[in-house]
Amino acid sequence: MENQELIAQCAQVAQQWIDSPLYDKETKAEVQAMLDADDKTPLIDAFYQTLEFGTGGLRGIMGAGTNRMNIYVIGAATQGLANYLLKNFADKEQISVVVGHDCRNNSRLFAETTANVFTANGIKVYLFEDLRPTPEVSFAIRHFGCQSGVNITASHNPREYNGYKAYWEDGSQVLSPHDKGIIEEVNKVQLADVKFEGRPELIQIIGEEIDKLYLEGVQQLSIDPEVIQRQKDLSIVYTPIHGAGRILIPASLKKWGFENVNCVPEQMIKDGNFPTVVSPNPENAEALTLSLELAKKIDADIVMASDPDADRVGMACKNNEGEWVLIDGNQTCMIFLYYIIKNRIALGKMKGDEYIVKTIVTTELIKAIADKNNVEMYDEYTGFKWIARVIRMLEGKKTYIGGGEESYGFMGQDIVRDKDAVSACSLLAEICAWAKDQGKTLYDVLMDIYVEYGFSLNHTINVVRPGKSGADEIKAMMSNFRNNPPKEIAGEKVVLTKDYELLQAFDCDGKVTQLDMPAKSNVLQWFTAEGNKISVRPSGTEPKIKFYFEVMGKMECPKCHAAAKAAAMEKVEAIKKCLGL
Repeated sequence: MENQELIAQCAQVAQQWIDSPLYDKETKAEVQAMLDADDKTPLIDAFYQTLEFGTGGLRGIMGAGTNRMNIYVIGAATQGLANYLLKNFADKEQISVVVGHDCRNNSRLFAETTANVFTANGIKVYLFEDLRPTPEVSFAIRHFGCQSGVNITASHNPREYNGYKAYWEDGSQVLSPHDKGIIEEVNKVQLADVKFEGRPELIQIIGEEIDKLYLEGVQQLSIDPEVIQRQKDLSIVYTPIHGAGRILIPASLKKWGFENVNCVPEQMIKDGNFPTVVSPNPENAEALTLSLELAKKIDADIVMASDPDADRVGMACKNNEGEWVLIDGNQTCMIFLYYIIKNRIALGKMKGDEYIVKTIVTTELIKAIADKNNVEMYDEYTGFKWIARVIRMLEGKKTYIGGGEESYGFMGQDIVRDKDAVSACSLLAEICAWAKDQGKTLYDVLMDIYVEYGFSLNHTINVVRPGKSGADEIKAMMSNFRNNPPKEIAGEKVVLTKDYELLQAFDCDGKVTQLDMPAKSNVLQWFTAEGNKISVRPSGTEPKIKFYFEVMGKMECPKCHAAAKAAAMEKVEAIKKCLGL
């Protein structure tokens, strides 16, 4: 499509917003400014498509436009979800949902808009009084026996974003067939169909009473309370990065028995502008700058950070030279599962029916740990809804003891069905206490894992391509990889290719086998003769394509780590060059 034609189409839709009596004056003024501007890029980005309600809900930049997060897009999404609930639970006397939100700008407005649309459709809403962690929304859905739920959050995205996460009655994000059914209903909705006038009598405000029950549930994850008592003075630095973990994570640590928790004061303030960081993502070293400064000042044992909706946890610890280093998402998940398995065995808490779950792009060392300790492991797609699906399938048959993924998310127990930084931070503190009880640090624990199970370096590259042109470019990249799969990567023969869109695996001899997965997914993986793994997939929530490299190696002793890491990084650079990244 020619650019002028695209501009004309976007301008036509924008003019409809201005002419319609359904939009408020502020929105119309914002749209008019885009129409009047010489640079039409903002107009195109705001109107070239309708922000898609995907399997997880919505996520996008806030502002006026069909491709933006605003009360009209939120209202239409909620009306569609309400329509689906009314059809799916037609025999239920009172359908109910939970609505929560994080600290972001407009999050309370969007949450109240969501609650109003639900109640206007006769659906009871349990609305949190203020910001709360995403996992607590999942917990509340299960506690109240609701049929669905919504959390207003854009997780760890930059400050200009917001989002809308939809949940089903088991407390997990929506899966098939309900995801497709909801999307169909949302796509049918016109703005005139949206019932914005809520019924206050159908809204029940919730807060501290659910906090108490949730924290009691989180405490059940503790494996060795006695080691906490011996190391209760463990020096912890924590930051919520202005977000929803600010009350419950310090409260949970205290409840577990930790008495020396030091919160970063500047970041304990609720603020959707995230003034102390460039981006509120605990994966990034920059977001931990203030917490590391405090840790050095007080000589802390561990630094932990949660993202704005408190479902992801980032961490840092001192290495053997006393320097603070970040622990990445793969290492985080691996340490959690290593500790859970090792200490459940040591304390005689294993019954023999336990299992763990990881995602296909998460480190293969977790499988090595599970296999050596005779614990069953499931490999699922990225996203905790898939981990929740396994739990649902095995409920009453086997015992879930933990699961996670490389993107800094971990779920230690099944009282929630989404990643949970509240329980993860609490368990992390227990692991550090256990290590300190043996005269070790968290870094020493990581080195012990590498020596026993092998070394692995995981490296992720995010290629960001915003806007329509970016979406087209990402689509073309995936098509090229799929149609022209590499036979060799960085001098290593590709012995296995997995295409999750086709649900097929191809070995180097041309043999084809079927992949046993619950659905198709736009993911490609290549495995080399040396045991390395390269995965590529477009992000489902952000304008980027993600590359995951895992390079395997050996480590004979903790002092061999630097050499093993250097060799692996050399291989990573060769892979990047080979793939043109």
